[in-house]
Amino acid sequence: MNARHKMDSQSEDVLAEMAQGVIGTGAPRLDGPVKVTGQAKYAAEIGDGSEAVGVFVRATIAKGRVASIDKVSALAMPGVLSVITDERLLRNPAQGTANEAPVQGASEVAYFGQPIALVVADGFEQARHAAQNITVNYHSEDAVTDPLDGTAQIELPDAKQTAQGDVSTAMAQAAFSVDKTYTTPSQNSAAMEPHASIAQWAGDKLTLHGSYQMLKYNRNELADALGIEPKNVRILAPYVGGGFGSKLGLAPEAVAAAIAAKELNRPVRVVMTRPQVFEATIRRSSTLQRLRLAADIDGNLTAIGHDATVSNLPGEGFSEPVALATHFLYAGKNRAYAHRIARVHRTCAGSMRAPGEAIGMLALENAMDELAHNSGIDPVELRLRNIPEKHPENDKDFSSRRFADCLALGAEKFGWSARSATPGQVRDGEWLIGMGMSSAARGNILSDAKARVTLHADATVTVETDMTDIGTGTYTILGQIAAEMLGLPLESVTVKLGDTDFPAAAGSGGSWGASSVGSAVFLACQSLRKDIAQMVDAAPADITLKDGVVTTGNVQKSLAETLTVDFTAVGQIEPGDTSSAVEQAGFGAHFAEVAVNVVTGETRVRRMLGVFSAGRILNERTARSQCYGGMIFGIGAALTEELVHDHRDGHIVNHNLAEYHIPVNLDVPQLDVVFLEERDSWANPIQSKGVGELGISGAGAAITNAIFNASGVRVRDYPATLDKILPELPGA
Repeated sequence: MNARHKMDSQSEDVLAEMAQGVIGTGAPRLDGPVKVTGQAKYAAEIGDGSEAVGVFVRATIAKGRVASIDKVSALAMPGVLSVITDERLLRNPAQGTANEAPVQGASEVAYFGQPIALVVADGFEQARHAAQNITVNYHSEDAVTDPLDGTAQIELPDAKQTAQGDVSTAMAQAAFSVDKTYTTPSQNSAAMEPHASIAQWAGDKLTLHGSYQMLKYNRNELADALGIEPKNVRILAPYVGGGFGSKLGLAPEAVAAAIAAKELNRPVRVVMTRPQVFEATIRRSSTLQRLRLAADIDGNLTAIGHDATVSNLPGEGFSEPVALATHFLYAGKNRAYAHRIARVHRTCAGSMRAPGEAIGMLALENAMDELAHNSGIDPVELRLRNIPEKHPENDKDFSSRRFADCLALGAEKFGWSARSATPGQVRDGEWLIGMGMSSAARGNILSDAKARVTLHADATVTVETDMTDIGTGTYTILGQIAAEMLGLPLESVTVKLGDTDFPAAAGSGGSWGASSVGSAVFLACQSLRKDIAQMVDAAPADITLKDGVVTTGNVQKSLAETLTVDFTAVGQIEPGDTSSAVEQAGFGAHFAEVAVNVVTGETRVRRMLGVFSAGRILNERTARSQCYGGMIFGIGAALTEELVHDHRDGHIVNHNLAEYHIPVNLDVPQLDVVFLEERDSWANPIQSKGVGELGISGAGAAITNAIFNASGVRVRDYPATLDKILPELPGA
């Protein structure tokens, strides 16, 4: 049986009528035991050891063409089986949900570190040795690698240059204003598991074990790249060790492994090294952002201007949408946005966790803090005064919004009233202490998704979908929804993910996975409840399912005794009119306390609080973990993370985790997360919203705003490393 639902109207809160009581609880992860005991197999671990191993040869120029590769010498090396220079090899990683085929043709070089060939050998050391010693000749061309180089080609997409009213006049007439420029560097997702694929053919059928987030798109990308039908491709990714956007689209190793496996008639494993992950998968674009804010004497915004310069390779359709939250977060009659794309020969830019908001809100929330300081209005109060009743540009209602409650409750819980409005007033030995805050906002999205749920005759349940779990808790959440709807303990539910032979899901991206695929599971279970009701001769609304017992009226019956055969239903959710009828978003507020050392300029985050409203929280434990992760991302963005490019050839100087500094245990203080009770009937049948990327949005700005409150030093060039703080400290 199929249960298909298109979101054209508000949904009823059916889950509230269920009796099992597992939804919303912090149920432990279903996949936890196999992960902590090492039984969970990741992409590179599949296989029996008979696989050949591929290692990339990568470009050492920024732009040009490969003139020749000395295959003969490489093939003479011990254990080398093949040197693949097939033009189907990917030049750029794919962008995920983009309806575009991946960019192929590896012999045309677009950036330093681009894969140009694959050496395949019996073992890894043999393949690596040959790849490192192979001779490559190039026809090199001049390349622009710096987005701020005056010779870089600049594109201005018409759709992203918008204006409402007259920002310049409003700025000139403002009682208080801010007109500042902020910069953010390129960043890398740096997921714990590197990109890896094992490919094996059986006739015309390809099976790929890969580390990917969005399998229904990845299958099409792989089929396009190889020139075969998607039906002949099966991708399996039951466990993915993080992605953060870098595994949304197909990366070069998947196509290379598939080509090599076909040529050799043998399974081939290709696992990227950490430097290769940095140099051959997507980066977050660097940005230069100009923020203009104008306010009247009472602090009411009269104008917002948000201009940005981002970068990407020539021809790439993606550009970092930095102003996403600026469009709807605050009021202001006059508004202007400019978006410039610098075409440079650096690693391909793409979606990294919370693309747009993660770095756009750094600048926006810093500018709001500057306006608060200039006007003498408390930063929390300034934001409260400027919450619009409706979307300030299209007059849409918000589907649900507890933004003001997040700000107020966060201030109360954090002890914001103890903050000194004058910077540099609180000292503890050689440490200056300060508090900062910022808003959080992230648009909510529903994506088409399917899931198959089978209710077995023994009253156990199997959920199947090609949805992935990248560490977010998908296994557990989908199990909870099925258990709640069918009135069974969570242990009675088996969840199977990450296989394109299963119904096509939304994939892990855009913070839409739990809501979209969860809704598909919900709809399938709703259909199964009708089957159960029919068996006990009752209307679906008149039955209660709890602890494996069916209750209707005064009659109770074991579900296992009621069932005689297996029942299966496929649920499908589709976005509809509700996605455009109202503005859907999650909201929150970040608060941070930092200490700045007056001797060294070092910043230490002492504590952080995040308060969020994100619809129904399906699993409090996994949702809190996601917000912790987002806030830690914020610490990294604020203080340490920065891809450094050498402008001579565009190569990444710090292409490893030794020199690309992500926060570690000692950088992360006690974090506190609070969720507000909320339901969003416009969002989806289970009334939840995305939470994974909400936690990062604005988080870093709370830290840099706290640095200013502690020391009086305003850092507008991220990250706020000590060399930027120390010279500006009082008495430096």
